[in-house]
Amino acid sequence: MSTTKGHHIEVTQGSEHVRVEIDGRLIAESNRPLLLAETGYPVRYYFPPEDVRTELLVPSATHTVCPFKGTASYWSLPGGPEDVVWAYPEPHDQVAPIKDHFCFYEVERD
Repeated sequence: MSTTKGHHIEVTQGSEHVRVEIDGRLIAESNRPLLLAETGYPVRYYFPPEDVRTELLVPSATHTVCPFKGTASYWSLPGGPEDVVWAYPEPHDQVAPIKDHFCFYEVERD
């Protein structure tokens, strides 16, 4: 857990079943996502790399910088949609557990 100037981030181990389908294709499914709670944002589910069908993804040229988490890299599906998933290859120490885990905008929970 980290709080910096009123900004709070907490990473916890989840156990609920979550999945991501895009255009009818199963892209990710896990019973062990990391949950990242951050001030001003909905809880995000970070999938272990083993639970993501990375063979369906292609690296994007997109990178964003978060002052609290680090620099994110993005992946797209060939032919679109673009930038559907991101990860932090070198996250800041306060969120180190999310290293190389994948996060999607839309996640289905059971």
